[in-house]
Amino acid sequence: MSMAALGDGPRTGFLARTRRWLGPPFASINDYEYKVRSQNGEDGILAALFRLLGTSHGYGVEFGVGDGSECNLAHLVKDRGWSGLLMEADRNSFERLRAEYRALPNVTAANEVVAAENVAALFARYQVPVTFDLLSIDVDGNDYWIWRALGAYRPSVVVIEYNAAHPPPEKWVMEYNPRHRWDGTTYYGASLTSLTALGRQLGYALVGTDTRGVNAFFVSRDALHRVRFPELPPERSYHPAGFFNQHGTVGHPQGEGPFVRV
Repeated sequence: MSMAALGDGPRTGFLARTRRWLGPPFASINDYEYKVRSQNGEDGILAALFRLLGTSHGYGVEFGVGDGSECNLAHLVKDRGWSGLLMEADRNSFERLRAEYRALPNVTAANEVVAAENVAALFARYQVPVTFDLLSIDVDGNDYWIWRALGAYRPSVVVIEYNAAHPPPEKWVMEYNPRHRWDGTTYYGASLTSLTALGRQLGYALVGTDTRGVNAFFVSRDALHRVRFPELPPERSYHPAGFFNQHGTVGHPQGEGPFVRV
């Protein structure tokens, strides 16, 4: 399938296609959302970004992928010929992940607990290049601290889960705890404002979030001139939680724990 076809996505009709690729030069990434193998509309957003950015290696790293059936790299490695590293901490989920990708020699599946202390060493062990295309972080906890520890690596695009329970301009980051295991509540990760500030420190610009209020999308400032999407402040890109939890209510139940305001 061609990248142009991927960019069009499942939405059909001349007006929709025209708006996407010929329309306003500063359209929202949310105009491009669609799902193939991602959890939400990330597949469409990533197709739009990489259509404009191009790729250096066609290579991505994602951790916190569960069994890999729904993740941000799945469509790229299964349908677009990318290579990648998928890491999952839970042993049972990893066994399903390994089975899911066993037939793909371009994918390395690893049973690893990723933490701020070891993430750079893991990247070195699995020979992740210093510059690559996509980094996706979703560990339901120490996401902020792990990204901060990867300053020596330069992915073109970073997708990272944000905590929609703390809307802009709130600065909120879960206190670092390498033993943390998510309990299904709002006690995890970091606010969009805090992640945006960290992105600036690392050389990244926020270009938006998905409409379900799950993931934030950052583009390296070195490559930002190649995309039609402007850098946005968190107040303009934030989406509240728009998903249902296991109890049938929107978002996650309230949780509490130690945090810092950075």
